[in-house]
Amino acid sequence: MPRYAILTWGCQMNEEDSEQMGLYLQERGYEPTDRLEEADVVLLNTCSVRRKPEDKVFSTLGQLRKLKERKPSMVIGVCGCMAQLRAQEIKQRAPHVDMVIGTAHVSQVGALLEEVIQKRRFALRLELPERKGAIVTDIPQRKVDRKPKLKAFVPIQYGCDKFCTFCIVPTTRGRERSRPTVDIVEEIKLLAERGTKEVTLLGQTVNSYGKNLLEGRVPFARLLKLINDIEGIERIRFTSPYPRDFRNDLIEAIASLPKVMEQVHLPLQSGDDEVLKAMRRLYTVEQFEEVVRKLRERVHGIAITTDIIVGFPGETDEQFENTLRVVERVRFDGAFMFAYSPRPGTPAAEMENQVPREVKQERLERLIDLQNRISCEINSELVGKVFEVLVEGPSQKDPTKMAGFTRENKMMHFVGSPDLVGRLVKVRADEAHLWGFYGTVVG
Repeated sequence: MPRYAILTWGCQMNEEDSEQMGLYLQERGYEPTDRLEEADVVLLNTCSVRRKPEDKVFSTLGQLRKLKERKPSMVIGVCGCMAQLRAQEIKQRAPHVDMVIGTAHVSQVGALLEEVIQKRRFALRLELPERKGAIVTDIPQRKVDRKPKLKAFVPIQYGCDKFCTFCIVPTTRGRERSRPTVDIVEEIKLLAERGTKEVTLLGQTVNSYGKNLLEGRVPFARLLKLINDIEGIERIRFTSPYPRDFRNDLIEAIASLPKVMEQVHLPLQSGDDEVLKAMRRLYTVEQFEEVVRKLRERVHGIAITTDIIVGFPGETDEQFENTLRVVERVRFDGAFMFAYSPRPGTPAAEMENQVPREVKQERLERLIDLQNRISCEINSELVGKVFEVLVEGPSQKDPTKMAGFTRENKMMHFVGSPDLVGRLVKVRADEAHLWGFYGTVVG
C-alpha cells in the first residue's frame, strides 16, 4: 500500500487542513507514515505569518531533494499559505517539487496527485474563491474512518475581510466566507459519535461567522447554541474572535450555554490607539477594554488571553509604554507576544520608520516579563480553587501524573489512574506555576 507523510507549520487551521488532506489521500488508498524515507508522497503544509517557518520549508525541501534522488518516484507537494504567495519561487528554488497547492484547493489534493503520477507534469492550483456565498466543503469523514480523538478543531470560516496592515491572511486565504451551518453541525455530530468531547471552532475572525451564507445570516451565538445541543460534546471553545465584532449576544451565549467554556482569546495587538489605527485594527483601546469589562461582569471567573505585537513600524517608546499600561490594567491570564515581522506584500512592510531589531527585542523582553508576572499572580490567587478538568492522558512533565485542561484552559497536573482519560473530574489547585497548576482530585 502506498504511503504519505504531511509536515505542518502554522496555526490550528493549517493543522486541520493537513488532517483533511490526509483523509483525501486515505480515500485513494494511501496510508500515513512518520518516516519520510518510506513515503511515496510528502506534502509540506506551510505558513507565511512569519519568516522563520518559510525558511524551515526551504530547508526541508533541500533535505527532500536528496531523498528524491534516491527514490525518483516520490511525489513532493507544497501546500498552504506559503504556496499561495511564493509558488514561482518554490518552483525555481526547488525544481524537484511536483505540485503546489493553494489554501482553497485542499479538496483537490487527491486529483492533483493522480495528475502528477499519470501525466508526469508539474501541477499548480492557486485560484482563490469568490467571496459571495458559503464555501463548499466535502469533508471525507463518512468514507474514511477518521481517527477518534478527544479534542478536535473544526473550521467554520475561511479567509478574512479585515485587511490589517501587518497581516497576509487575506492574500493567502482570500475573502471571508463561512461554512454552511448544517455541515458544521453534522461534522461535530460525527466527531461526537467517535468519542470527541471538546471542539474548538476555527476562523480568522470567528465571531463574524455567518454573514454571507446562502441559507441566510446565522449569528455566531446561534451556531454556539446549535453545537451546545449536540449529545456527546461536553466542551466548546473558539478562536480567534475580533474585538469589534464581540457583541452582547455572544457574551450572553458564553454566560448561559453550559458547554461553552469560560475562556476567550481576544487579540489586542497594541495598547495604543495610534498604533491600532496604523495597523488598521477597527477598534480603540477603550472599546477593547469595554468588551473585557462586559465579559468579566457577565461570566464569573472567565480567563482572557491575547495577542500583542511590539515594534510595529513607527511605534514610539511612549506608545509601547501605553501597551504596558493596558496589560497591567487588563491583567490577561496569558498572551502570545511577538516582535513585529515584516511580511512582503503587506502595507506595513512598506511603511517608513521601521523599528530597529534590537529595540523590538528589548521591548518584547519587557512585555514578556510583565505578562509572566501577571500570569503567575493570577494563578497564585487561584490556589485552593476546585476546577473541572477534562483528563487527556499522562503528563509530559511527569509521566507518573495525569494531565488535562480546566474550563478556563489552564493546564492541570495531578495524581490519577489511566481510566480517568476522557472523563471530567474535579481537581483542586494546590500549587501554581506560569503554565498552570499541580493539583489533587477531589470528590
